Amino acid sequence: MKNQKKLNPKSFLFLFITLFSTSLISLKTLKKVNIQDIRIFGSTLFSPNDVENNSTLKFPIRLIFIKTNLLEEELKQNLSLKNISVSRQLLPFGLNVYVETRTPIAYAERILNEEKILGFVDEDGIFINKQNADEKFLKKLNVEVFGWQEKFKKILSEILIAEKNNEFELEKITFSQNGFLTVEEKDLKTIFLGFNLNLINYQLQIISNLKNELKKNNFSEKIDNIDLTDPNKPKIKVFKP
Repeated sequence: MKNQKKLNPKSFLFLFITLFSTSLISLKTLKKVNIQDIRIFGSTLFSPNDVENNSTLKFPIRLIFIKTNLLEEELKQNLSLKNISVSRQLLPFGLNVYVETRTPIAYAERILNEEKILGFVDEDGIFINKQNADEKFLKKLNVEVFGWQEKFKKILSEILIAEKNNEFELEKITFSQNGFLTVEEKDLKTIFLGFNLNLINYQLQIISNLKNELKKNNFSEKIDNIDLTDPNKPKIKVFKP
């Protein structure tokens, strides 16, 4: 009779631990996540209830059924977040939500379903709902944006960055319903930029040049408005009492 191999006690212990751990993990992933199992990091603006109210998730829900990628997309869009990461956790059990908020640099107003919504925009031209903005940044805001639409966010970003990097001081940026763009500058007053948004960089450079000339020459006439719809033929109208 051939000798039977004996199972090494260490191998048996390792096998037992592996099977036990696998079973435990399987049971944990089937456990239901409740609101109190959500932990938010990176901001005190949001609560676990915001996660449910701004996503398609309905709690309680089994951990294994939570689609983290979909949840990230929904929360990033609905909470005006710059970045977000959601991870499922076994120990401690639940969801970890890491958020990076956007920094508002201008007041903003948009119309949605014929309702006026007040909020802010950041350097990327992204609209931030009022309840999703950190109040510590709001005291420094000097620019107002009217008529915000998703399709204008890129052009708006270019304007805000140019204003930040140059010496002119914008006070108001307005997109009309048909897309006509007007800005107001502290000294240059109303500036018509028009419909052709592809000209914006050229137009912003002209605004910067005009502002510099105004400072150098101590221009005494009070400017009423400037028409830059054709930036190659700028028209300056002065106020006549």
